[in-house]
Amino acid sequence: MDYGYQRILNKSFDEVDTKIRETLQEQGFGVLTEIAVNETLKKKLNEDFRPYKILGACHPPTAFQALSEELEIGLLLPCNVTIWENDDGTVTLSAINAKKMLSVTGRDDLNELAGQVNLWLKTAVDAV
Repeated sequence: MDYGYQRILNKSFDEVDTKIRETLQEQGFGVLTEIAVNETLKKKLNEDFRPYKILGACHPPTAFQALSEELEIGLLLPCNVTIWENDDGTVTLSAINAKKMLSVTGRDDLNELAGQVNLWLKTAVDAV
């Protein structure tokens, strides 16, 4: 997968969920949105699905800088972090590749900013 950074962990889903929130905060991110995909699919479709969450993480100074450059960048925010439980009991933790995401803008001047976001996200994921 080249559109995100991923790790497979031998920890519980809840432990990974709690820890990634802490490590994101340590890197200056806040979680703005949360989608419990499995709960939503159960409620809307009455379908069972593995524990799966999408966290919308935002780094306010960077979001402000990017939005100041181009308002349409809001379509690409926040940075998604996903957590899901695997069949073998491990948990996959992934964070979006901000460079890849922002490449759709065609703005090479945002590469440095996106690179810094990737570093922060990778540091947060690795700290779990």
